[in-house]
Amino acid sequence: MPETQSPTTISQSWFRTAVRVLITLTFTVLVVGFLYENISETRERRFHPMPGQLVDIGGYKMHIDCTGQGSPTVILDAGLGDSFLSWQKVQPEIAKFTRVCSYDRAGLGYSDSSPRPRTTRVFVDELHRLLQHAAIVGPAILVGHSMGGFDIRLYASLYRSEVAGMVLVDSSHPEQQNRLPPAINDLDATWLREQQLFESTMPFGIPRLLGFCGNDDAIRAVDCNFHSARESVAELKAISESAAQTAATGSLGDIPLIVLSHDPDTPQPDLPEVLVEPTNDVWQQMQIELAHLSTRGKQVIAKNSGHYIQLNRPDIVIEAVRNIVDQARQAQPAPEPKR
Repeated sequence: MPETQSPTTISQSWFRTAVRVLITLTFTVLVVGFLYENISETRERRFHPMPGQLVDIGGYKMHIDCTGQGSPTVILDAGLGDSFLSWQKVQPEIAKFTRVCSYDRAGLGYSDSSPRPRTTRVFVDELHRLLQHAAIVGPAILVGHSMGGFDIRLYASLYRSEVAGMVLVDSSHPEQQNRLPPAINDLDATWLREQQLFESTMPFGIPRLLGFCGNDDAIRAVDCNFHSARESVAELKAISESAAQTAATGSLGDIPLIVLSHDPDTPQPDLPEVLVEPTNDVWQQMQIELAHLSTRGKQVIAKNSGHYIQLNRPDIVIEAVRNIVDQARQAQPAPEPKR
């Protein structure tokens, strides 16, 4: 008589088979997702080639895109996790009256990843080397949005003679983590977890498949990739250290400075209603303090604009940059007459 299997043996055999099938399916899905992500990235970058150039700054390359002519040159520094495209509404207009350059911090957009810590002190060193290797001669006008405000403040502190003026665009303040309502830090922790999930699933095309990368092929070509997601997480994790490095810079002296601040009356859908007013009150006070960093500083409220003033009210950013450029040109010594 043939041997019969006991119910326990049959159950174990079925379980092992189910596990093998599940592992095979999971592996197949991951492989397909990996191929989908890489094919999509390659296709988007083929149809939307990189503007500007890649510059070797010492073992890795950074992307910079310069347009327009004239001096001083304007350098646009984006916020946390943002690429050069965050300036796409202002750069073409600034290029009509002077040379202007936007760039990607290492690890973002078209730039290579960096082996160094992702803090403001490193960002400033990498930007300085980028400008040197790209033969961009100062003094320059520095424009920084959000966390990019940390970068340009520290840059001005370390390389004062290379800075002709500054525009802070709803800039971060080094004390904001301590002064904003404690619930804001809880929201930041939630954001970090979301970014980490985004980072871990990006190689397999899940954010792209779920529509988190948006519908604009040009933006996806720049921003929707693993190294940009990883860089965003690294910058967010290091924000406290970057704030401390910026806090140590002190006064900006008499550097021409305009501080652009978002409209406190503009709806902020990302914040619970109970947090809007106390958050805005503290933020506006910190913006006033930023304007007082320079004896030539002033604040401008960008009416009808949220945090991304360069996207909501590009005209205000363009006008502020023009103002600082004019001040820098007036301060330049007149050329000596030819003999």
